[in-house]
Amino acid sequence: MSKDISREERLAAKLRANLKRRKSQARAMDAQRSAQESAGRESPGSSPDLSKSDSES
Repeated sequence: MSKDISREERLAAKLRANLKRRKSQARAMDAQRSAQESAGRESPGSSPDLSKSDSES
């Protein structure tokens, strides 16, 4: 039975870490979006930055 509990605890910890990571990514995307909006429209021909952020690794 203790093996099941440790497995459940391990999975719960992974879910919490995943949720924390996804919330962090969402906050970063919102901050980037609001910074672009406050800076005005992008110049014609520019494209959004599609590179991965450091928090995704």
